[in-house]
Amino acid sequence: MDTQLFDYTKQDAAGACSTAHAWAKVPAPLSPGERHALADRARALLKRHDAVLVAHYYVDGLLQDLALETGGIVSDSLEMARFGRDHAAQTLVVAGVRFMGETAKILSPEKRVLMPDLDATCSLDLGCPADDFAAFCDAHPDRQVVVYANTSAAVKARADWMVTSSCALEIVGDLHARGQKVLWAPDRHLGRYIQEQTGADMLMWNGACIVHDEFRGLELELLREQHPDALILVHPESPRSVVEQADVVGSTSALIKAVVEGTAQQYIVATDNGILHRMRQLAPGKTLIEAPTAGNSATCKSCAHCPWMAMNGLANLVDCLESGEPQIHVDEAVRVKAQRCITRMLDFTAARKAAASGMTPGIGAA
Repeated sequence: MDTQLFDYTKQDAAGACSTAHAWAKVPAPLSPGERHALADRARALLKRHDAVLVAHYYVDGLLQDLALETGGIVSDSLEMARFGRDHAAQTLVVAGVRFMGETAKILSPEKRVLMPDLDATCSLDLGCPADDFAAFCDAHPDRQVVVYANTSAAVKARADWMVTSSCALEIVGDLHARGQKVLWAPDRHLGRYIQEQTGADMLMWNGACIVHDEFRGLELELLREQHPDALILVHPESPRSVVEQADVVGSTSALIKAVVEGTAQQYIVATDNGILHRMRQLAPGKTLIEAPTAGNSATCKSCAHCPWMAMNGLANLVDCLESGEPQIHVDEAVRVKAQRCITRMLDFTAARKAAASGMTPGIGAA
């Protein structure tokens, strides 16, 4: 079955996804003394405020280390959602991007959810405005609405299911097996990959991640010629020409698991380079090579790193813990609606997890 795309290419009101504001807010490098002092201050504030730090694999390695040292978590967005919901702390500090903070608040409305910078967002979120998406859904009432985690609370409120890259194949495959047609948003590359793997009838929104969209198949072919023994690890938000060359396609957790458990010594990694920090910690004997992007010709000059993830730093983490701001707030009516699709995902994955065997230490579910 051919993939259908709803063509919404605008990433913001100007018709393009500008990252200049994000790069301008990326914290300046810290001296060793500054890093030490700020980390000590953050540890003390987390303890004082009964707070836990929940960090994504793509944020600065200093924040990842701090999260693990203080009883928090470093994970993909699925494990972040589970962890924040189930942890006893009354303050969740989310080091990632805004939709992650919103998801934490949706699942834990009684808790205070802080983020180092609320301007840290996502091109997929920006490229899927809630009103336009609602109209798209209204035009196709016969379809199950499945949205990727990288969307606003308002978009999730319109969905039947939320998925992450670690569970999307299973959920869409299950819907397809039950004869359901799917309306998918917003990442076209991930949607295409899922459609090809499952055979599901999918009508798709036309969005893309500015980082993964910049990986290039031709450059990857040339790099593989230089490293013929390397395995290629690819996130499914990447273009088809990149995914087709992959030895492993999967979520951030799945890619880390592939490095930790793999027998190869070299790995070419096609996802945000923030993941390399945790990979190196868990597999110190392996050689990790960044997959090539379009480089200086790239529209966003992403260089395989999300500018919004890069906005998270030790200094603004300390600031938000000291001031209690900025906080994530979600309208209650929107929250209640959005919670349904997230809880449905968590219940589905919990049932599958109970039936599956094992987890990888230091990673969680892949």
